[in-house]
Amino acid sequence: MAHHNTIKNYSRLSDRINLFPQGAPPSSLLFEIFKILFNEKEAGLVSLLPIKPFTSEKAAGIWKMKKSDADLILNDLADRGLLVDAEHNDAIFYTLPPPMAGFFKFSLMRQAIV
Repeated sequence: MAHHNTIKNYSRLSDRINLFPQGAPPSSLLFEIFKILFNEKEAGLVSLLPIKPFTSEKAAGIWKMKKSDADLILNDLADRGLLVDAEHNDAIFYTLPPPMAGFFKFSLMRQAIV
């Protein structure tokens, strides 16, 4: 049964990405890419996020967890290039980048600046 939940989380993430005008058609290759980028828990959590930019408070409410726990997850995803984070009026906003040519490469080619 765990196998079905894994497929379910990646399928939900695919559905989430397809809310953008330019989607990414579901396929076994897309799910394999998701498995490289996201663990199954992250895929399930990201699939619940809004299309428009949101705060960690909003994500924590959607995910039904403490803001501090949501902050850790969101910052990790942003550090890995899977979410884009930006500051506006002393608040941090996050968003999932829309699917377009190179959007997977962005997360895979990031390097830590030392």
